[in-house]
Amino acid sequence: MYYTIGKPQLCISLFLCVLVLLGIGKEKMTISRKAFHTLRASRLVPFNRAHMLLYFVAVLAAVYRRFDVLFSSPGPVSIVLLLADLIFAFMWLTYQALRWRPVRRQEFPDRLLQEVDPKEFPAIDVFICTADPYREPPVSVASTALSVMAFDYPADKLSIYVSDDGGSDITLFAFIEAARFARYWLPFCKENGIAIRSPEAYFRSRTGDGDSDKMKMMYQAMKEKVDIALERGYVGNDLLPSDEDEVFKKWKGISRNDHPSIIQVLLESTRDSDISGNALPNLIYVSREKRPNSPHNFKAGALNVLTRVSRTMSNAPLILTLDCDTYSNDPRSPIHALCYFLDPDMSSDLAFVQFPQIFQGLNKNDIYACEVKRLYTINPRGKDGVGGPNYVGTGCYFLRRALQGSTLSSPKTNASFSSDFTLKKAHEAASCAYEAGSKWGSSIGFRYRSLSEDFHTGFHLHCEGWKSVFCYPEKPAFLGDVPQNLNDVLGQRKRWSVGLFEVAFSRYCPLTFGTMNASLLEGLCYAHEAFWGSWSIPITIYGLLPQLALIYYTPLFPKVSDPWFYLYSYLFLAAYGQDLFEFLAADGTFGRWWSDQRMWMIIGQTSYLFGTLQFALKKIGISAQGFNVTSKVIEDEQSERYEKGAFDFGAKSPFFAVLGTVAIVNLSSLVAGIARAATVDGVFDEMFVQLFLSAFVAVNCLPIYHAMFLRSDGGKMPRKVTVISFAIAGFLLGIGYLIFHI
Repeated sequence: MYYTIGKPQLCISLFLCVLVLLGIGKEKMTISRKAFHTLRASRLVPFNRAHMLLYFVAVLAAVYRRFDVLFSSPGPVSIVLLLADLIFAFMWLTYQALRWRPVRRQEFPDRLLQEVDPKEFPAIDVFICTADPYREPPVSVASTALSVMAFDYPADKLSIYVSDDGGSDITLFAFIEAARFARYWLPFCKENGIAIRSPEAYFRSRTGDGDSDKMKMMYQAMKEKVDIALERGYVGNDLLPSDEDEVFKKWKGISRNDHPSIIQVLLESTRDSDISGNALPNLIYVSREKRPNSPHNFKAGALNVLTRVSRTMSNAPLILTLDCDTYSNDPRSPIHALCYFLDPDMSSDLAFVQFPQIFQGLNKNDIYACEVKRLYTINPRGKDGVGGPNYVGTGCYFLRRALQGSTLSSPKTNASFSSDFTLKKAHEAASCAYEAGSKWGSSIGFRYRSLSEDFHTGFHLHCEGWKSVFCYPEKPAFLGDVPQNLNDVLGQRKRWSVGLFEVAFSRYCPLTFGTMNASLLEGLCYAHEAFWGSWSIPITIYGLLPQLALIYYTPLFPKVSDPWFYLYSYLFLAAYGQDLFEFLAADGTFGRWWSDQRMWMIIGQTSYLFGTLQFALKKIGISAQGFNVTSKVIEDEQSERYEKGAFDFGAKSPFFAVLGTVAIVNLSSLVAGIARAATVDGVFDEMFVQLFLSAFVAVNCLPIYHAMFLRSDGGKMPRKVTVISFAIAGFLLGIGYLIFHI
């Protein structure tokens, strides 16, 4: 039967389709059945979807024009620019999944405490990983552990496991001292209502009085003993009570990469109490077995060992993972997490509750964009609306069942943690041979085969049907430290990009595996981050090619008088305008937004570029650098420069040679373009886009010019790096001449 649709019906149908697309109409606030939390969709949803539609049309038009130019005048320059535009379009498209339905949640921990007796709370195992006592000071790691030991939570339901992948007796010594200090510190915090329960952070931010002064003296005495051991490189007998000599004999004749497992129970709640007579949380030190011929799988391997060791001892249903420098800033964070885990409407498929990474010690404008606001604040809210945020490596409460799987039986007995039977089982779980022929790292536990084990793990859990929640209370639950050295920042981002590529170019690619096993939107969210490294291609192309063309007076973009010019203007202004608006809406400032977009360009030309090359070399079998620990040690002079907002280019790094090259090429093109525009009619109209790009990049390169030519402090660009930058820039100018004149 054939029929037609009249104009009124067609108009109504189209209008309804637009309403569905834009999400117009009230999205009611969702309230959990027990009212422990609420959820509300962002008011920006209709705007996001309307802008998405308009911008998509503009992107298609730009790609169409680029193909048209390619077909009319084929050549390497047109092909390269088309590649850049296609990657820009792909990354923009995948990012729209994050803007589809951002949500905000709120928890009501007081209501939960009124309805649930703390005696009925589930036990929590806390995992803290450290790998190098000289880059991650043991006292700071111990301070992180003390901050979670002091949670407002039943002490007998808390177990803290410390993984020492450095196999260091100094780290164990620091925790033995911390266990003694905990007997005084925990009651001091709770009796005085101390909110900041990391002694390192507390004494740094407060001038003491009375009991506080006494506590500070105890902490300083502990710190001095550990620092003495750190300077010596070993724990001397003069620092130890006679009854602890035996513990440190295990370190004789071993190296950090070749030693048996070492497990030491430092505190046990059934036998140890503080000075007020209250039980202390369990505290266990673990250094897993390492052998030169056995793969260790970096942090993911350490976390899986802690998962198995804790299973033999406490086997808590919830697991909290923390970086060694991420301390608890709110002792009630477990209660916030329980608002979701104890909600019967969510608990059946809730794998983890992720808190944001929030950092202390950022300078005014966060010059290195270490706040990473998009990754840790904006994007998680977008993901939370389509299935849940991904795991970011710290500040995350897991359901043990989601990691272990329901098929694993519990081997935990009622035996003491220190019993021979329990320790034997724990040592077996920490051995190199335990995982042979098992599914650990593939479908059980934290996932291997990526340097970004956190991203890989969260992605797999979502593909298995689990959900997650982004919990962002008003008071930051955890605070961490940021690198104050630009080379460390770039090295860290390079490692991320390699790890993300390892997921993107595997059989678990989010574009295929993710969209089929999670959802289309979740798959696109993960794809956007998995392909982060690909930003290096368009950023590098647009940072060099138009500028070289400007020097040799070759137009690559429409004239100002050409109607196509307005398309490019819209694409640039709308993208940057929306980016700025979202940043400010997430409690950002204009200064920090400028730093964020500048670092996006810097990282694209360094970390992502080198990460892409490293990954490509690895794929063809050429050995590449593995996991590096970011230093948590900050020199006084470096810290002073950072506080003043001065970039630190003091290292002889290939990253800086690339940045210097880009800065020189853009400055040269800007000077040449302005000179030609001042002497030749029509240049401004014809070359405006390239002049603008050169000026925009040059303005972002001001800290680089300053470091190359004007500074004399320790953060200046090394002369050798500057010379190399000029040499590479000269080579590129020669290549440009061949491309545009021959």
